[in-house]
Amino acid sequence: MLYRDRHDAGRELARKLGAYRDRDDVVVLALPRGGVPVAYEVASALHARLDVFVVRKLGTPGQPELAMGAIASGGVKVLNPEVVEGLGISEEMIERVAQTEGEELKRREQMYRGMRPPVEVRGKIVIVVDDGLATGSTMRAAAQALRQEGAARTVIAVPVAAVQSCASMKREADEVVCGATPEPFFAVGQWYRDFEQTSDEEVRELLELSERQNRAAS
Repeated sequence: MLYRDRHDAGRELARKLGAYRDRDDVVVLALPRGGVPVAYEVASALHARLDVFVVRKLGTPGQPELAMGAIASGGVKVLNPEVVEGLGISEEMIERVAQTEGEELKRREQMYRGMRPPVEVRGKIVIVVDDGLATGSTMRAAAQALRQEGAARTVIAVPVAAVQSCASMKREADEVVCGATPEPFFAVGQWYRDFEQTSDEEVRELLELSERQNRAAS
């Protein structure tokens, strides 16, 4: 085991991100739900704004487990051209799936964030945090979406990752910080003593707590 829990992992990860401390152009985005406790500790240590960045897979019609792309916070759509072209998926079908997933994305954002507006990422250094990287498909979609949204610099940061996934992320972001890349790597959860599922309530509480801390510090 590397970490006691996600909060412990976040504190360790924050030590590797010290160059971004006390900068007003840095925001921390968490991939919910498991990435939120990790990102909360990172944002607290860096004195940065915290928000969620929701990514929803666009499943292929008839094969929902096969992703033809993803939709992310802000309505940004990222497509996998190999799957779309290889299966001859029409633009109409893509839009139909994207609309359904977009509604679920908005529902989740409202549930997590309430009435607070999303943190602005255009022109910012964005540190995207999750509790680990196995295949990295969700993180890859997030990085591509943030580039489309105009982030000035994208930093992918995770406490633990498979060696290959960590290396492949370097094509997607300006900087990649993997706290540890142990071998053999079977699953993210094996490197945590406590890997209980993060609840929606915990996500809301941590976002609200971070917002209060930022207001008090400003």
